[in-house]
Amino acid sequence: MRPGCRVAPALLFNAEVTPDAPSDYRVAPALAARLLGLGLALLGLLVLMATVLVAAVGLPAWTLAMLAAVGVGGLAAAGWWLTWRARVVRLDEVGYRVRFVRGSGVPAARWKDVLDAGTRRVAGSPCVVVRLRDGRTTTIPADVLAADSEALAADVQAHLRRGHGLGPL
Repeated sequence: MRPGCRVAPALLFNAEVTPDAPSDYRVAPALAARLLGLGLALLGLLVLMATVLVAAVGLPAWTLAMLAAVGVGGLAAAGWWLTWRARVVRLDEVGYRVRFVRGSGVPAARWKDVLDAGTRRVAGSPCVVVRLRDGRTTTIPADVLAADSEALAADVQAHLRRGHGLGPL
């Protein structure tokens, strides 16, 4: 960069990430597509039932069109939320939080309460297992995340080291 030349901070795409920056892991695209497909099937069933109701009761046809438009708009909003806003795992300087995963175990804990973390195959699926000092665990299946299980495990371990006050290895 030339001296005297300024770059707006919003344009620094390769800016250095601070060590205490939170890490967010979103829903895997394949899972989001399956969920949206299920929503589309349910919307189709709802429109079919509404069509029968409109024909039987004699309601105006615009009510059916309005229902379909609201349903498609809702699915579009759900798709946007699933792909851009929904966080399944959040790692920050205090601890971790797991959302939307049934049977994951402990949904949130502080790093001070974590004993260790590592990868393991559970029911044939790669998972990151976080063990707490009291014997409880959190199991995060990598299939539901838009990330590799090894990368997630490395990130969890890095946050864990910082949470315990240790420096990088």
